[in-house]
Amino acid sequence: MRKRFFTLCAALVFVGLAMAQSWTADNGNGTFTNPLFYDEFSDPDILRVGDDYYLAGTTMHTVPGLVILHSKDLVNWENISYCFDRFDFGDDAFALKNHKEIYGQGIWAPCIRHANGQFYVFSNVNGKGLQCYTSKNIEGPWTHHNMKGNIYDLGVLFDDDGKVYAIHGYGTVKCTELEPDMSGPKEGTERVIIPEGNGVGEGHHMYKIDGMYYLISTDYRPNGRTLCSRAKSIWGPYETRVITADETYGYHAASLTQVPRGTKYRIGEDGTRFALGPVDKDATACTNAHQGGIVQYKDGSWWALFMQDFHSIGRTVCLMPMTWKDGWPMVGLEGNWGRAPRTWFKPGTARGHYGIGDGPSGAHSPYVRSDNFDAKQLGRIWQWNHNPDDRLWSLKSGRLRIQAQPAEQLMWARNTLTQRVIGPKSIATVELYVGGMKDGDVCGLGNINVPCSWIGVVKQGKQLTLSCFEQLTNDTLRVPVSLAGGKIWLRCIGDYDNDQAQYAYSTDGVAFQTLGRMMPLSYQLISFQGSRHALFAFNVTGKRGGYAEFDNFTVEEPSADRRANIPYGKTFRILNKATGRPAVCDPHGLLYDSRPDDHSQRTQFRIEDRGQGCVALQCMDGRYIKVYGEGLAGDVRFTTKADEAEVFLWQDYLDHDFMLFSLRNHRYIGKSPTTGSPYSMDFVGPDPARRNGSVMRWESEE
Repeated sequence: MRKRFFTLCAALVFVGLAMAQSWTADNGNGTFTNPLFYDEFSDPDILRVGDDYYLAGTTMHTVPGLVILHSKDLVNWENISYCFDRFDFGDDAFALKNHKEIYGQGIWAPCIRHANGQFYVFSNVNGKGLQCYTSKNIEGPWTHHNMKGNIYDLGVLFDDDGKVYAIHGYGTVKCTELEPDMSGPKEGTERVIIPEGNGVGEGHHMYKIDGMYYLISTDYRPNGRTLCSRAKSIWGPYETRVITADETYGYHAASLTQVPRGTKYRIGEDGTRFALGPVDKDATACTNAHQGGIVQYKDGSWWALFMQDFHSIGRTVCLMPMTWKDGWPMVGLEGNWGRAPRTWFKPGTARGHYGIGDGPSGAHSPYVRSDNFDAKQLGRIWQWNHNPDDRLWSLKSGRLRIQAQPAEQLMWARNTLTQRVIGPKSIATVELYVGGMKDGDVCGLGNINVPCSWIGVVKQGKQLTLSCFEQLTNDTLRVPVSLAGGKIWLRCIGDYDNDQAQYAYSTDGVAFQTLGRMMPLSYQLISFQGSRHALFAFNVTGKRGGYAEFDNFTVEEPSADRRANIPYGKTFRILNKATGRPAVCDPHGLLYDSRPDDHSQRTQFRIEDRGQGCVALQCMDGRYIKVYGEGLAGDVRFTTKADEAEVFLWQDYLDHDFMLFSLRNHRYIGKSPTTGSPYSMDFVGPDPARRNGSVMRWESEE
């Protein structure tokens, strides 16, 4: 069925800088805003070698595999390497052959280290054991060592005496010595170093700092938190502290794909057999910042790079300042342990210094997402869904050609080319040429996830039909089309922060119409990946078909340009997200709340720019907000002197949501929605639903 013209598509098309811009954490003023990447990068491990920083992450069943990023400042990154181009085990499952697959398996949770003049990346492949990749050059080529053994989700330490240790296990934490030539675990060396019952989890990262052994790990029962265990010997005994918990940055857990109990779900089955689970917006669950590594920056400061679940985008990375307290590396700052600001000063950038720190002068994204396929090789952003058959795809005459191979459904289609979706909102568009299609071919743009979906062209005999398939409902919509020149534009419009997406199409590249509903999206623990754009071609008649050609894949990110997110030069009201009520500068001298319809002068504010994202707030009656005492309820009052005004670091939560962070006590201003107390400067951070009173929304009065 045809849908109305999707005017939002046109509204979200930006020109110039905004259209070309991709999300980067760098704000260009000496600060950064998490997440570092608004696309999937799970199980991060960080390594410093001199003044260079390297980040390795999970790639599961996609290839090339084991991604490595490089940075000079921990904020701006670029993709410089993968450890391998394809899985070399030879099993059909790694190539989606003969109805075998490795969804939710593959290679995951890497550990990157540098010793003996070379780089090492350790990781696990389900059913194959511990793997190690070595190279003297971070850009490769890499040598593969199949170490086998039952060691996974590990941390590796090259100790001062030349011994190499792997730390692994959940609850019961074990240490195993590795052979120095990476031929395998050293027989008879495995020992328990932390017994079950100490609340320690998995995802281990081991460090030796000033002669002390520090183990960073993550526990997910009953909810997510990150711990540090320390000992004077690698073998223990260890004592343990929680170093961060409940830091969700105001993001609740996404809906999880659920399958019937007691049944084994097959990736390509009727999607109505499963459901999207309920959402508890108040629960931290395991979505908070967790599992990742820590690193000392060249100026001596310490930082954590932990992953966090960002809804249907998947898991990505947040950069969090650390402070050593009584010999423990605590996430956060003095006065607010375990929590970290979403916006903070870049490493190497002192507060009050208006430069951009020690890093490169230009903010940039790790990847180039758009691709016209004119190059001789695919861009680094692309990954194949399982090992491809390299005989049946090509870059030819400025287009990507994919030969249709037998498959009954997208998740079984070989040679499907994917890249991660980018949030919080984005629009992906591709040109599809259908002149090479044969009977039974299905070609188009899809979302590789569980459940999956796609929009594309189906050929039955000589008839072409535009179709939109949604696995969750097992529903297909069909529209007859006449394609002049054998070409159609396909589009995916994603609102990933709100877990929804919709397909659209155009026959002229200008006017787009939607097809299908606004689909709900989920994160899921079946393939352990978030949503992915997919370019595909398969044939449903059980034989090899024709081919599809793709050109000019573009990604537009309307939220990437954040320059207008702080309301400089505007008059605005401040609405508390918990109550919807505007803040009011009470004549009694307190900051309180008023009626929702109050637009009086005392509910109107302007900000004074104090540089580096720091602001002072002035009420339109002339008074400035000032915090007295410890920041308790009633301590938020006013002054008429600009130089006495409280200076806040603005925390951008997008879409006019924000928080105000005190540089004095490292807490946030807020008002309880239940106690009736006035505003205080004593909130440790947002709750997952953003309704504990610390998250505000600005509303222009102009």
